[in-house]
Amino acid sequence: MNSPIPARLAALRAAMQQHGVAAVLVPTADPHLSEYLPEHWQARAWLSGFTGSAGTLIVTRDHAGLWTDSRYFSQAEQQLAGSGITLMKLRVPHAAEHLEWLQQHLHDDDVLTVTGDSVALTTQRQIERRLAETGATLRTDLDLPGAIWPDRPALPQAPVVEHDPIYACIPRSDKFTRLRSAMRKLGATHHLLSSLDDIAWLTNLRGSDVECNPVFLAHLLVQPGGRATLFVNRAKLSDALVAALAADGISIADYASISSALNELGTPDNLLLDSGRVVSAIAAAIAPTVTPIEAANPSIAFKAVKGAAELEHIRDVMRRDGAALVRGFRRLEQRLAAGMTLTELDVDTLLFEERSTQPGYVGESFATIAGYQANGALPHYRATPESHSTLQAKGLLLIDSGGQYLGGTTDITRVLALGETTPEQRRDATLVLKGMIALSRARFPKGASGPQLDALARAPLWACGMDYGHGTGHGVGYFLNVHEGPHGIRPPVAGGALVALVPGMISSIEPGLYKPGRYGIRHENLAVVVEAEQTEFGEFLAFETLTMCPFDRRALEPSMLNPEERAWLDDYHASVRAALSPLLEDADLEWLNRHCAPL
Repeated sequence: MNSPIPARLAALRAAMQQHGVAAVLVPTADPHLSEYLPEHWQARAWLSGFTGSAGTLIVTRDHAGLWTDSRYFSQAEQQLAGSGITLMKLRVPHAAEHLEWLQQHLHDDDVLTVTGDSVALTTQRQIERRLAETGATLRTDLDLPGAIWPDRPALPQAPVVEHDPIYACIPRSDKFTRLRSAMRKLGATHHLLSSLDDIAWLTNLRGSDVECNPVFLAHLLVQPGGRATLFVNRAKLSDALVAALAADGISIADYASISSALNELGTPDNLLLDSGRVVSAIAAAIAPTVTPIEAANPSIAFKAVKGAAELEHIRDVMRRDGAALVRGFRRLEQRLAAGMTLTELDVDTLLFEERSTQPGYVGESFATIAGYQANGALPHYRATPESHSTLQAKGLLLIDSGGQYLGGTTDITRVLALGETTPEQRRDATLVLKGMIALSRARFPKGASGPQLDALARAPLWACGMDYGHGTGHGVGYFLNVHEGPHGIRPPVAGGALVALVPGMISSIEPGLYKPGRYGIRHENLAVVVEAEQTEFGEFLAFETLTMCPFDRRALEPSMLNPEERAWLDDYHASVRAALSPLLEDADLEWLNRHCAPL
């Protein structure tokens, strides 16, 4: 089948020539700078054919390059083959990242374009500083990819609904009161929010405009006098919901009218905005007489810390999600033992069937990754009807999946031994588990950050000359985005912010190891930061593991575990058995007991 990508690049270059443009930058972004995008804003994927969730495309008159990180190297090589686009690997020695590459290749009077609704204000400024050194200029008023996209998908129209107050726990009026207090401390009279998860959290509303993320397209302007305006398609809201919002001082305006509203502000308005979470096109509409106050959205820190009531819902969700996984894994094992033909796609179906029977289940929290053997070495692999593997009674199956429930969001990875495994596979799986256990058992002083703890999970692999190319942990929302900041567990980055871990923050703990063309290993639990102890040296914190699902010990080499690690694994499995036994029966309960037996 011939690829449509060369023709699309040719059309883009023709548009570039028409407008006197030397280069086009196409990021993975929408007007809300979301991680996952509605199809309407998936221009980079449409132009390149690369479907990974992270990547930047640059097209010049004679070159096209796609920058992405090690999670997607293998996928990008496959999807870019024959397209005329070169894979440009990020974060490898002696390789220029995309802005550095532009700085090297653009010259006096060259024009670079990037669509203003797909670039953060901070990024625009960064690009302009780079280009100033070359004599090139930036335009954000042209949408050349959109101009050549004849069948561009329409904006999503899914309904917006109230998050059930039983699960929302905190009334939106209380959240806005807390937000306004933070605004006053910063001297702000108004606050602009464009990040969808912040808006959903503040308003206690949910939607489904973005696949697997229960958010909706909107902007929010918080105003004086207890007022706020939600810029959203009115047709998505019921009359009853509009009335309920009005009772809390929130009025509705058309989604596209945010620019006009910002232009109507003026002296003496002081507008709080997060320049890393507001796009250039929206920021350009702010009236010049407004005093901007640039700082992080206060709601980012608020929603990262889960309260006691939310955590109780999350613990219940983890039990139900774990029971669903046990039933799914047991059925998978049973079918393979019976000689049935199963593929990676069947794994996705099995887990969906089991999760969908659970109370409060809404949908997946991300597309299931079921990677058998070599496919497991692709960290963000996704089986498709056109490309997938058939399972066999041998080797390793990596399953990374999660669910969205009214009472929380789950994300878990387990590696299943489908039959005979090699000593190398068992060694590698155990080394990764040793790293997970080390971080899960960690005690750390108050004020410590994820980058300071990251090495704990990598040390067992480092000792054997191995490593992995992704972060060790990410924050997780409460019936919100499965990836949530501001905290994370990853290697330190020069100039990067060190966000302290505080009680109530949830993080994944997911070290991995990937051997391209052979297999991949990743173990993942979610854990919440809790208070541990007070000593003469200060307050210390720890992790409470939330995820409840056994590890497949057939994929491990128990002799490699020291006494403390064996005790941790036995204690964890005892907790899993106690939590899930009341939710299971018959063959499923027997499967659980067998997999949770002490080493």
